[in-house]
Amino acid sequence: MSVFWKPGTAAPGSTVDRETEAEGTLVQSAPNKYASLGLQGQRQSLPIFKHRDHLLYAVEKYPVVIVVGQTGCGKTTQLPQYLHEAGWSADGRVVGCTQPRRVAATSVATRVAEEMGSVLGDEVGYTIRFEDKSSPSTKIKYLTDGMLFRETMLDPLLQKYSVIMIDEAHERGAYTDLLLGILKKIRRKRPELRIIISSATIDAEDFREYFNSNVDGEGKEAEESVIISLEGRMYPVEVAYLSEPSSDYVEAAVQAVFDIHAKEPAGDILVFLTGREEIDSCIQEIAERIPTMPKGMPGLLPLPLHSGLTAEEQAEIFEPPPRDTRKVIVSTNIAEASVTIEGIKFVVDCGFVKLRTFNPHTGTDLLSVVPCSLASLNQRAGRAGRTSPGKTFRLFPSSVLPTLPRSTVPEICRSDISLFVLQLKALGIENVIRGFDFMTPPPSDMMMRALEFLYSLKALDEAAKLTRPLGMWMAEMPVEPMMAAILLNSHEFRCGEEVLTIAAMTSVQNVFITGDGQAGALAELEKRKFTAEEGDHLTLLNVYNGFTKYGSSSSKWCSIHRLNFKALSRAVSIRQQLKKYLLRFGKQPVRIESCEGDQERLRRCLVTGYFKNAARWVEGEGTYRSVRENAVLHVHPSSVLFTRKPSTGWVIYHEVVQTTKSFMRDLTVVEKDWLGELAPDYYEIKQKKRI
Repeated sequence: MSVFWKPGTAAPGSTVDRETEAEGTLVQSAPNKYASLGLQGQRQSLPIFKHRDHLLYAVEKYPVVIVVGQTGCGKTTQLPQYLHEAGWSADGRVVGCTQPRRVAATSVATRVAEEMGSVLGDEVGYTIRFEDKSSPSTKIKYLTDGMLFRETMLDPLLQKYSVIMIDEAHERGAYTDLLLGILKKIRRKRPELRIIISSATIDAEDFREYFNSNVDGEGKEAEESVIISLEGRMYPVEVAYLSEPSSDYVEAAVQAVFDIHAKEPAGDILVFLTGREEIDSCIQEIAERIPTMPKGMPGLLPLPLHSGLTAEEQAEIFEPPPRDTRKVIVSTNIAEASVTIEGIKFVVDCGFVKLRTFNPHTGTDLLSVVPCSLASLNQRAGRAGRTSPGKTFRLFPSSVLPTLPRSTVPEICRSDISLFVLQLKALGIENVIRGFDFMTPPPSDMMMRALEFLYSLKALDEAAKLTRPLGMWMAEMPVEPMMAAILLNSHEFRCGEEVLTIAAMTSVQNVFITGDGQAGALAELEKRKFTAEEGDHLTLLNVYNGFTKYGSSSSKWCSIHRLNFKALSRAVSIRQQLKKYLLRFGKQPVRIESCEGDQERLRRCLVTGYFKNAARWVEGEGTYRSVRENAVLHVHPSSVLFTRKPSTGWVIYHEVVQTTKSFMRDLTVVEKDWLGELAPDYYEIKQKKRI
């Protein structure tokens, strides 16, 4: 039974509130009526166009310009072009624009290249992890904030950039915060550098105060920054809530989609879920129910949107649907602010988001599903009111609103900051606690955990200084410190070829294609053909070797074996890039060696990085316990060890995902003695604990 209203009336058992989502939603995007215009006509139809001269004047006068504007107003695509047209990219200089997500960086760069009549990678380019579509002739460069931060290791003053725009800064990703601190330092050395910060309303004043804390020669506060609001009108958004919490919000989302399709006028639907597995499940359920719709009803086109999509898959999201078809985009919070999708009139919001959180007391980095902040809910609802009045269906009661946080905690305050500490030290900031101006400093216990872990990896010495060359090499590698350590240690265990493969395979998502019913049973049978008793890492190694031997030239082999051809192809590319790092660092005197089937050697090498993520089987409980903190852990159902007890009783794992329980993903069976032998410092630093 529907829990949502029929047009004009409230549905039985639901509560309906009418409200305009104004917080952080100041302008509308170009209505679809402009679609018939040429590209230049569409550019001029965007709300930001009337602010062009004002923005350029502000950038000329103020070192830091904070731009407040709704997603879709054109700031991400147009402002870099205005700067380029005004001469900020002349004489070999570059206008840089950071994005918090890879999908946004690639899709926006593609659009801007099209508007400028340029080939992507020439005048307009992008750089994301493991992919660089830029060249020496690039004038406008879109890149993830993490990649710009990495550029500071090679060019600490970012000399080639005349203007750097930090987009979606209100999301407060860890690299966004690090970049803000670095740019504040660079400004003192390069007063000609211009910084533009794109922010939601609630955070604009915080950014202004942060940059105004630079003082002038007389000791007075220097007015370095200015806020510009791109005023515009949002259409009203009608919001409905459930009267009771839903036990399965994915199923509730599917039901909401069909309720909207049956009762509401034309307009595409945007569904917010928390991750790829939920998205795939939702799309599959929608696809299975489409044939049951009454004859003559318009069609539904469900499409996924998440960070694991290829460029071709991303492009489908922005294409108009076929005639008499309603598009249903099922997305993570990427669609909350990072990308703009035309035609959305209805939003279905589960009210949750998947965030990475680190518990310094247990030493566990969790990927947890948590309730959204009020700011995020408002951002999501605003997607429905950009081009016309819209409706948002929230899959939770309105009574929970007072319990939600105002905004999301900055990532730097809730994540394992080991990698960030390592990279700051590689930039020469040895005293990370006092020598770096964090906008929001991370908790001290997180900082201590990070220093302890990096010392155990041998990236830092006893004085907490970066070791050379090992620590510097680890900071430069585009992977987490634990995997960087495994890669750099692989020469000692003579298993570099295998470790490169495992590093690449753990960098991609959803290698195995799963399903329900008969399809799921078939997928499980195919997976067993690659299963290694030692665990998931060696299983992934078998998959990769099979792919490169039989399936890399055609997707047919992958289809037969229920494997993701695009994910495996990306793993091949990532492996090639990681190999270049190892060869450049000179850890291999002649060649990168293979363990030639010696699985013990390979597993021992994995322990040199994964030692922090170790767990032991507890016979009486039927569960695992983390070695040092004694936290209860379970094997994720996707693991080959889900139904098997490890022969030694001990495992290492890649990460923990927190849903109904704390699930370990990507496990490998190890020997108990290897932990003390290969990571003695880690298990003795705080207390002598017998394992």
